[in-house]
Amino acid sequence: MININFDRLNPLEKSIHEKLTEHAKTSDGLSINEASELCGCSISKISKFVKKLGFRNFKQYVDFLYNREQPRIEVSAELERLKRFIDDFDISIVDEFIAMLRTHEKIILFGYGPSFICASYFEYKLRIVTNKVVIAVPDEVSVERLMDDTSLLVIFSVTGKFRSFDDLNRTAKEKGCDVLLVMEEYNPQIQKGYDKIFWLSRYPQPQDFKPYEKTRTVFFIFIEEVILRLLADNRENARTENE
Repeated sequence: MININFDRLNPLEKSIHEKLTEHAKTSDGLSINEASELCGCSISKISKFVKKLGFRNFKQYVDFLYNREQPRIEVSAELERLKRFIDDFDISIVDEFIAMLRTHEKIILFGYGPSFICASYFEYKLRIVTNKVVIAVPDEVSVERLMDDTSLLVIFSVTGKFRSFDDLNRTAKEKGCDVLLVMEEYNPQIQKGYDKIFWLSRYPQPQDFKPYEKTRTVFFIFIEEVILRLLADNRENARTENE
């Protein structure tokens, strides 16, 4: 990206640009040494000027002066995937999660490996913005001890392929605990037998990645949207109470 902003320049720097622009009309090229001599200033001054204007370096500025096409920069496939996910984000999932949160006294957050890190982060944030009992746990034994008919068990899994959650789901139903499976990628095999599933993204990560190698960025985006909505609700409630 290039963000050219002439308003940043002081009168001297604008004069430098005007001189170099005029020079470019009658020449085929321009070195930074020539620019320095032409403008009567140091090479360092020219370098600082082009960066202040918005260019990465003098070469990129010269390409701009001579109307040359800017070289294409490879975009990270993961950044492109996340951009498409954000453009496609369904905010109604956030509303639905908050509605479920409000109808349960205890929130149990669970995930294996890196997904547990997401659960732990979510635990920290939810404790700040709600008065619910929120617990993140890394193992099934702890989950089974905590579950009861006042609980919502939220399971995070990118693919659902690392290990089955069927036993947890079965135990939860026996104890009257509601279960929400939050998945990034669509997996029709795991989705049988679960009453509530959030499938967050239509854009999968590379299939040759192992489950623990895949990013959890989509989970964090979802988590932050939930927290921001809860913070906004809290402020609105406080304002209403003070009126």
